[in-house]
Amino acid sequence: MKITDNHVVTLNYILTDNDGEVIDQAQDSSFVYLHGAQNIIPGLEKELADKTIGDKFTVKVPPEEGYGHRDDSRVESVPRDMFPQDQQIDPGMVFHAEGPNGESITVTVLEITDESVKIDSNHALAGVELNFDVEIMAIRDAEAVELEHGHVHGPDGHHH
Repeated sequence: MKITDNHVVTLNYILTDNDGEVIDQAQDSSFVYLHGAQNIIPGLEKELADKTIGDKFTVKVPPEEGYGHRDDSRVESVPRDMFPQDQQIDPGMVFHAEGPNGESITVTVLEITDESVKIDSNHALAGVELNFDVEIMAIRDAEAVELEHGHVHGPDGHHH
């Protein structure tokens, strides 16, 4: 069976940056996704198409097919009172916030003053070339409920 849309794919991978530093990995067949449902970055999903069980390969995904390029307009200073007054805030901390259109965004604290907090809402891997070392472990047809929901369900189902 080849990987095509509407297949559930299990894979092992190691993700590194261009310096060979490991960013993420799944080596226990725990990474499972629904192909064609935009559950993973486009550059990796494109490379997985038509692969079969047992295939091993490496792929370099450029930022435009990964998490995008860094956007300096996504770095801004916001009033300190937008954060809980009783909470210690330090550079590097990550918060979940509501974006301008009500969407959920993740922001990283860069700097803090008494009046403001400088935040960055770029994805942590924006602008990074992603190097994947991949092995295809399993492929199966997606179940109707998985297709309806647009993602894989575990062995005990999925509760929304």
